[in-house]
Amino acid sequence: MPKPSSNPFLFVGKDVVDEYGRQIGRIASFMINPDGRINTVFVEHGDGEFLCYPNNQFRVNGNNIIFQPAVKLKVKSLCDEIPLIWRKDQALRELSEKKRVTTEMFNDIHQSFEGALSQLKADAQATISDIDRQIEKCTQQTNDLHSALVNLEIEREVGRIDDKSYQAAMGMIQRGLKWVNAERNDLEAMRSQLSNIVLGDTFAAPEELGTEEKAPNPEETTLPEPPVVVHVNQDS
Repeated sequence: MPKPSSNPFLFVGKDVVDEYGRQIGRIASFMINPDGRINTVFVEHGDGEFLCYPNNQFRVNGNNIIFQPAVKLKVKSLCDEIPLIWRKDQALRELSEKKRVTTEMFNDIHQSFEGALSQLKADAQATISDIDRQIEKCTQQTNDLHSALVNLEIEREVGRIDDKSYQAAMGMIQRGLKWVNAERNDLEAMRSQLSNIVLGDTFAAPEELGTEEKAPNPEETTLPEPPVVVHVNQDS
């Protein structure tokens, strides 16, 4: 596959899909910071609505622009930050036991770590609630698609739909079931991972929790940053 161009505006008009292959919309434009970095991506959705998203929610895989849900990025961040703060607090305790920090300094830093952990755990609980709502939505979509499937079969049995239309509708419903089941499985895995982080008294290393980074895909990148152009004045 060809590498993405260094000019992000060549992606304008390109389709955006989610991680399961569903159509999200099309790239409409970008908001570029003064330093040349992409800050925001504008997307035209299928209903004509224009919405903007942070640049980190997009990645390029070959010729595909993939939209990553904010909740997945939030879960990854929390699963990285909570164990890190906990391990820092443990290291502080060890330094205190070795008399390498004063009691006053230990108390100040320990309280700051505890405050950070409390806030992160509160954020994690809110994220779990958000995931629960999304899982419930997926469950309802699955039920609706199964209902659509049954009604399609009934209409076929009574001869009110021809084979061509039946096959087309069947393909749509089966794709829908595949997409929503994959999304629900991802959500349930994220919920379990985050719950283990919040409820655990100790924190394992990221690889033990299944949060290790996958090997980088050479065809997969973030959206390219615009090139820096330097204008040189030449004496006539």
